[in-house]
Amino acid sequence: MAASSDDTPSDPGHLATPEHLDVLIVGAGISGIGGAVHLQERCPDRSFAILEGRTDIGGTWDLFRYPGVRSDSDMHTLGYRFKPWRHEKSIAGGPVIMDYLRETVAEHDLSRHIRFGHRVSQAEWSSTDARWTLTVTRTAPGVDATPLDPAESDEVTMTCGFLFMCSGYYSYRQGYAPVFEGRDRFRGPIIHPQKWPEDLDHAGKQVLVVGSGATAMTLVPAMAETAAHVTMIQRSPTYVVARPAEDAIANRLRRVLPDKWAYAIVRRKNVFRQGLVYRKTRTEPEKLKKLLLAGVRAGLGPDYDVDTHFTPSYNPWDQRLCLIPDADLFKAIRSGKASVVTAHIDTFTEDGIRLEDGTELEADVIVTATGLNLVTLGEMDFVVDGAPVDFARTWTYRGLGYSDIPNLVSTFGYVNASWTLKADLTSEYVCRLLNHMAKTGATRCTPRLRSEDADMPQRKWIEDFPAGYMERTMHMLPRQGDRAPWLNPQDYRRDVKMIRRGAIDDGVMTFDAPDRAAVPVG
Repeated sequence: MAASSDDTPSDPGHLATPEHLDVLIVGAGISGIGGAVHLQERCPDRSFAILEGRTDIGGTWDLFRYPGVRSDSDMHTLGYRFKPWRHEKSIAGGPVIMDYLRETVAEHDLSRHIRFGHRVSQAEWSSTDARWTLTVTRTAPGVDATPLDPAESDEVTMTCGFLFMCSGYYSYRQGYAPVFEGRDRFRGPIIHPQKWPEDLDHAGKQVLVVGSGATAMTLVPAMAETAAHVTMIQRSPTYVVARPAEDAIANRLRRVLPDKWAYAIVRRKNVFRQGLVYRKTRTEPEKLKKLLLAGVRAGLGPDYDVDTHFTPSYNPWDQRLCLIPDADLFKAIRSGKASVVTAHIDTFTEDGIRLEDGTELEADVIVTATGLNLVTLGEMDFVVDGAPVDFARTWTYRGLGYSDIPNLVSTFGYVNASWTLKADLTSEYVCRLLNHMAKTGATRCTPRLRSEDADMPQRKWIEDFPAGYMERTMHMLPRQGDRAPWLNPQDYRRDVKMIRRGAIDDGVMTFDAPDRAAVPVG
């Protein structure tokens, strides 16, 4: 059941004056819920609401319903810093993660702050008023505002002094769908994992899964449990690492220590391990490559063609590693229920897919696990003092703000570690920033380039990560420079120093209020 919002005004959009709150959080997924908890506990005097276009919390974990959906990193780091993960499995399924998020909402009484069916289409900033005005499409209770039906919605406005974007990084409307020759000829269902039909029955059927990312690696063993056979078709291999779904150290510690202590220890252990592995990929890529491939050979046996199907042409972590819990993909392949084909697709046919070498693969069901469409700040339009915002022309500020964009922070997690590590840091920063403004009387905060920043080289927002979904949309994203705080380092240790411990008044973030001199800070 979706969380409710019984305490919200019955019809705020039709009031003579738009409803105003101190903070509006856009998105009730893992980032938005965590942000609300931080805000409620650290800024108790600030009014806020969470605007969510869908009918339930969870974001990714509510949207994706495909077989086997699970985390691709451990829940001791994907979980919140403030809420211990108590489940036996550290690599957890989607329904269990949803339970964790619902517990968080209930424990912190957040339901009264969540507005479901509220999709924000535009945010317009007025420096004179020191506030954002949001254009919100609102639907009837239980109606999803993401695939919008004008007949079931109305448009309202809301205002806030600070905008906290927690809307994720990809389009909820549709996944990435490359053009496949002959797609319309196939007589069976073609499914993208982002829009999984509840009534699909693949038992006893031949299934082709196109793709080799985390979603494909999850789908193949899950569907192979009941399908006649599942074949994964990939253009090129991906690095795969198998590890137990349960963290033995975590489960032992929970039996002898209070939950919070055990969780903190395991979280620190896993953060250290994630960072160590990533640093090794930068300093000793060949050594780590050998270790990863040795693990694959151990999982698939000496006769399997690892060179063709599991040896990428790039170094580890040039693209995200795929985690397979309990070696489930390897087990499915060794059982004969699943197989991998590394080749280019020529065309879809009436009965399946033909490869460029002429091989015909028959199918009853085709799944196109071809990735996501990356978007900037929730597919919204932004306007500052009458001028449309092009985020590609801005500089990232600490990986969470944007040059010359006032009173706005957005959450974008790591590509090389667990998303929520960065989300927690971002929420902490928002609270520090708001409390600083309350203390000094400032109502506007804007990151601005210093004179010494004028000659900064323009670097990609995320470097050394040429994954397809990033490369397709890098031109839409802000730039980073070569000096703090104009950096987005993708390094948790550096971000702890820059975001958690860095000064709020750093000479870059400017503070003032309308119609009066700059507010003294420090």
